[in-house]
Formats: sequence, C-alpha cells, structure tokens
Amino acid sequence: MIFSRRNILAATLAAPGVVAFARLGSAAAALTLKISHQFPGGTIDEGDFRDRLCRKFAAELEKRTGGAIAAQVYPNSSLMKTVAQFSAVRKGALDISLYPMPYAGGEYPELNIGLMPGLVSSYLQGAAWKNSLLGQKLSAFMAEKGVVILSWVWQAGGVVSRSTPTVNPPDAKGLKIRGGSREVDMMFQAAGATTLTTPSNELYAAMQTGACDAATTSSTSLISFRLEEVAKSLTTGRGKSYWFMLEPLIMSKQIFDAMPKAHQDIVVALGAELEQFGTKEAMADDQKVAEVYAKKGAKVFDLDEAIVDKWRAIARETAWKDYARKTPLSADLLKLAEQIQVS
Repeated sequence: MIFSRRNILAATLAAPGVVAFARLGSAAAALTLKISHQFPGGTIDEGDFRDRLCRKFAAELEKRTGGAIAAQVYPNSSLMKTVAQFSAVRKGALDISLYPMPYAGGEYPELNIGLMPGLVSSYLQGAAWKNSLLGQKLSAFMAEKGVVILSWVWQAGGVVSRSTPTVNPPDAKGLKIRGGSREVDMMFQAAGATTLTTPSNELYAAMQTGACDAATTSSTSLISFRLEEVAKSLTTGRGKSYWFMLEPLIMSKQIFDAMPKAHQDIVVALGAELEQFGTKEAMADDQKVAEVYAKKGAKVFDLDEAIVDKWRAIARETAWKDYARKTPLSADLLKLAEQIQVS
C-alpha cells in the first residue's frame, strides 16, 4: 500500500501534462498533501499559531509549486489520534504533522531530548540546535526512522494549577501533575508529585474532573485549550522557564524522497522560513498567557533564575542521568546539548 502510493506520487509529479494542467487553475492539484496536528483549528490569520503555521505552509507550497502541490490541514486530531501521527508519518501513511517530539519518546527514547527539563533555557539556545552537531545527529536519526524535520519550532511552557500554585519544587508534593514528557515527569516525581500521561488536548477534561491537579504545557496550549477556565493559578514561561519543548513540523521521508528535487528545495526552504514566524508567535504567547489568566482571576507567578536552577538540579540528578543511560546516542545528544550555551 505504501509503496504503491509512493510510485503513484512519483509518477504524478513527473508528469508534465498533469502539472501544467494544475498550473492552468484546475480545481485539483496534481498532489494534495495531508497535514495533521492536535491543536484547535482557525484561519491563516487567526487562532493557534501552530495551526496558522501549517496553513501558511500549505498556502505558500501551492503558490511556489505553481499549483502542482496543494495541502489540506486537519486540526484537532481530526484525521488521526494525536500520538499516532508520528508513526503514521514515519511509515508514509501521513504526509506532514506539527508534532511534539517527546510524544514519540515511547517508540524512540532518544527523542525525549526535545523536552528535557532545564536543558534548554531560552529560544536562542534552542534555535542553536538546528545547525549544530547535535542538530545534525538528531536529524540523521529522524531520517533513519523515516522522518524529515522541516521547521524547528520551540515553545516555552508554564504550569496551571486547580488550587495550589506550583512555582518551587516543594509546591509539587502530593499533586497529580501532567509534565509533558517522561523526563519532566521524573523531575516532578522526585519533587513528590504523582504524574499523568495526558496529551495537551485532553487536559481540560482532566483538570475539570479533578483527575489532574496541575499541568505543564506550552503557553500557546495554555491559551488554546482554555485551561484558564479550570485553573486558579499560573506559573508562566515568560522570561525564565525550565520547560522548553521542540515541536517541529515534520514530513514523511518516503513522500519527500519521491518529490522532484525542485519541489524538495521548495519544501525545505519554506520550512526554514516559517521558523521565524513560529518563534515570534511562541514568544508573544508567553506574554499573552499571563494576561488571559489574570483577566480570568487566576494568580500569576513568574520564575527567576534561582528557581529554575532548583528545578534543573533535580532534573540533572534524575531525568538527565536516566536519559543518558538509555542508548549511546542519548548520552551523546545530552552531552552535545549541554555544550550549547547562548548568551
């Protein structure tokens, strides 16, 4: 099934008559890619920036390929379940996804480097990964598994709580907390919390019912999933944070490899261009989230370097050590990440 689709794709893209017909304004492009993600849908100008990034990618891809390639965005896990999207991309069953990297950590523990508490402490530091040796090795590993990283998107995160504010490590004791990755969970467990594995698009129900006392997720998700309606306090990720997630736009390597070189170049260039948009919008949401929660009556707290250092110390002795023992590549990636320091 996969190979037949790849052959059809290659044949379609190689057929000049089909492409020329698409350029003349036919209703259907020669190829329509499917882009899936778990976040609320909107428009190209309004809504969750991750959905907007996907829509911008789709629109510009069709424009730059002269209509030869179009793309359809499927938000809110409407095409397939959240966690399953990585495996689908890897196997060629899904073309593109904007995907939280640690969600794939159950299949490939090396990918939990994308949400290692305290490892990345700024957007500049995260952005430096792409062109470093770390980025090369991570990209090569992903390619071996059938995945191409198109846009390196980083997001800072914060903590929302139903009652007790979660700022310093002792505040987590006795709480049921969603960390967002195995490694963040380990840090919270060491601080005395019980942890939950819940996709961010399921957090509202978990907090509403009391199954979850507190949740750590990106600033954008804190807004998009309306968690201010079920939270009494917010610890923001603006300024300082121990929670930075790599949430890239990824593409099936099978689909990418079947494209003509000219279209591959367009896809790669467009993905890189959208990184600036992603970073700008993520940083804007780090500020906006505080306003949204304060307006709803929640108590808002910020972190400083001293508090981040407390969480990092716990993470270093638990999550970092555990991750480094997983595989030789894990140990290598962690060591390389520690060497990336940006002022």
